[in-house]
Amino acid sequence: MEVLSSRILLRPAGPDRSRRFYRDVLGLAVYREFGPSDDPGVMFFLGQGFLEVSGRSEGASGQAVGIWLQVRDVQAEHERLAALGVQVTREPRQEPWGLVEMWIEDPDGTSVVLVEVPDDHPLRRDQRPS
Repeated sequence: MEVLSSRILLRPAGPDRSRRFYRDVLGLAVYREFGPSDDPGVMFFLGQGFLEVSGRSEGASGQAVGIWLQVRDVQAEHERLAALGVQVTREPRQEPWGLVEMWIEDPDGTSVVLVEVPDDHPLRRDQRPS
């Protein structure tokens, strides 16, 4: 699999508390915010990668952390991984935020999301004012 980018996904029990901890206590720089203004997802710079703090943990503590892998073609990875017997926990689909996502789990149950950024997605466009 060719990974184009990656990030750690944190689904905390207390999102606001976690956002404040990573931003104000650790002093991580914010890469971007997204979602509703009263409960935004926040991506922090984390060396060569990113830490995304978004959503809430609903399950066991092991479900609060996940791995995000950007790939060129989610459908091709779905076919390849399914042929290898990997359990797909969520089939590939385009999400309301425009990314194509598929979810699998590693052998210990850690969530791994494979993401494709479509050509027309804002992440592929220059967001600076012209």
